[in-house]
Amino acid sequence: MRKFTKDELFYMSKVPRLNLVNCLTGYKSANLIGTCSESGVLNLAIFSSVTHLGSEPPLLGFILRPTTVPRDTYKNIKETGYFTLNHITEEMIADAHHTSSSYEEEVSEFDKINLEPEFIDNNKVPFVKGSPVQLLCKYVNEYKIEENDCLHIIASIETIYVDEKVLKEDLWIQLDLGNVVAINGLDGYAVPKIVDRFHYARPDKPSISMLK
Repeated sequence: MRKFTKDELFYMSKVPRLNLVNCLTGYKSANLIGTCSESGVLNLAIFSSVTHLGSEPPLLGFILRPTTVPRDTYKNIKETGYFTLNHITEEMIADAHHTSSSYEEEVSEFDKINLEPEFIDNNKVPFVKGSPVQLLCKYVNEYKIEENDCLHIIASIETIYVDEKVLKEDLWIQLDLGNVVAINGLDGYAVPKIVDRFHYARPDKPSISMLK
């Protein structure tokens, strides 16, 4: 095992440090956040920090880097109060990754990639056409992380759209049936595969598979 100390990280050049540290927590969710400005410009950005916060009420959160530079996603969410969350499939990864490019505010990422916006139920914020799991989310709150000036954005899940091919009878979503990808570090994409699913764990009882 190779050892890295905190002091070594401090003196390490930026790119190797980013590569190393961003892989440490394991696979991360891969999502595209769609927003629309007040002037009608569509925005699409990839995020690997979206997390489940609770199911009653349904809440999620994501981390936004410091707003010392323009953050169109944040600006649009604050202006309109809404955004969409879209799972990324294997077929989308090159275009999804390209949304991390820094375009001017008046340029829509949809005009620079091969992914199409989709407007569902008269919502003005864009979903990503072909995504097997799409969420309409509403801004609820934000918390500044004092240690690094990032923001933790909190949102409520207002509407859920799920492709029926990935939705099981008990409403469990089997993401691998939709070729949904995860992110390894900053720029690696993987397609996870379900190997098992277990019943509720109880003390002193063996784990019982639901799939075998």
